[in-house]
Parts: sequence; C-alpha cells; structure tokens
Amino acid sequence: MTRTNRNVYSPPFVAFILVLLLWCSGAHAEEIIVSAAASLGNAMQAVGDQFQTDHSDTRVIFNFAASGALLQQIAHGAPVDVFASANQAFMDRAAKQNLIRAQTRCNFARNTLVLAVPAGSATGIQDLGDLVSAPQLRISIGDPATVPAGRYARQALQRIDLWGILRDRLILATSVRQVLDYLRRDEIDAGLVYNTDVRIAGEAVRSIKTVATDDPIVYCIAVTAASNRPAGGQQFIDYLLSDTGSAVLATFGFERP
Repeated sequence: MTRTNRNVYSPPFVAFILVLLLWCSGAHAEEIIVSAAASLGNAMQAVGDQFQTDHSDTRVIFNFAASGALLQQIAHGAPVDVFASANQAFMDRAAKQNLIRAQTRCNFARNTLVLAVPAGSATGIQDLGDLVSAPQLRISIGDPATVPAGRYARQALQRIDLWGILRDRLILATSVRQVLDYLRRDEIDAGLVYNTDVRIAGEAVRSIKTVATDDPIVYCIAVTAASNRPAGGQQFIDYLLSDTGSAVLATFGFERP
C-alpha cells in the first residue's frame, strides 16, 4: 500500500510565504513592505507610486488582503513594516498582541458603506429591506470574521433587525474586493461594499444607497513592532498623512478622517 502525505497550509501561512519570497528577492535597506486592507488597493498603490517618485532611494512593496488576514500574517511572522487596517478592531488586536509600535498608530482615511447591484440589475432593489422580499436573491458581504466591510455590513443589518433573517442566506467573501468582483461579473444580485469600491468599478456596478453603520469607517495605520526599517515605515506614513498623500486618496473617494 502506498501512503500519500498531504500538507495542508492555511491561507495566512501561504500568504506569509509569498510575502517572504517577495521580500527575499532583491531586498535592500531602502525597501519597505506595506500590508494594507484590500479596499485600499488602487489608492495605496497610487500613493506608493508618488512616494517613490519623491523618494527615489526607497521601494515600496504592497500586500493587499482583508485586514483580519493581514493581522494573522503579521502574527505568524510575515516581514511587514507597515500595517493599514480598514477598521479599528483589527488594529486594536495588533496593539494588544504587541505587533505594532503604538506611538506610530494614527487614522488616515474615512469611507462609507453602500448597497450596490450589478449595473444591469432589474431586481428593483432600492433598500436593505428589499433583500428579504425574495428568497432567491443572491446577496454577498465580506466575512465578518476577517473582513472589516463584513463587520460594518453586519452592523448595518443588525441596526434594522435583518441580520437574523438574512444571515444564513449570505454569501461570505474573503475580502470586500471579492464582493465587488461578484457584482462586476453579475454573479450576485446585491452586495455591501465601500463607496470607493463602486467608484473603481466604473459602469459595471451601481450604488443604490449609502448604508448607516454603528462605527464610523475609519482606516488606521502603524509601523509594525518587528519592522527592521521603522524609519522608512514612518516616512511612508508621514507621506500618506501629508497634503500630497491625502490628495491622492481623495481622487479615489477617500475622505480625511
């Protein structure tokens, strides 16, 4: 009998290995790694490009994923210099686990949650209450366990007593960008995403209504405790907070906190 050994790796571990390989290939002292919430992808990349133009001796490497997944990567030893979270809760956890330099923590952007549908939708959805009217509706949010947008979505549904009704019908995504991809491909009838996500989707997705949440959607950032380049990490944060960085974020729909 032949035995087959199978190694199963968790997503955080796999992501950690990918970041580690990227860091090891050609790394040098002026290289900083920024792990940022998925919803920041386009905007943060644009800030990074501008930062590198103004600081030609520094290279910024980005790692985008759900904030909860990023926190797990950092906790498992991923070589990260800066952590940017889409909510305060995961940054609070990072602080509690001594994974960040508390004095570097600050807020840098604000967002809003919206109910969105594919551009060609004919379902007639106008509000969250419409989601319960037809059991066949496909509805997606980020997984509240790891995705801040999913946590905000849960808050929004709990506010109007719909969470218990819809919970078992929801398609839970690994990031808010996955929900956006479902909407783009017309694979769901409705999703709860950020206003900034709808903006980058162009004509493929329509925002129906801004959704109220208990907690304000404020992004925070900090230099990690294990960073070997804390000065470079702080330099990037300072740039993000500057008028130049804020102006770049604003072009993608992010407001000042």
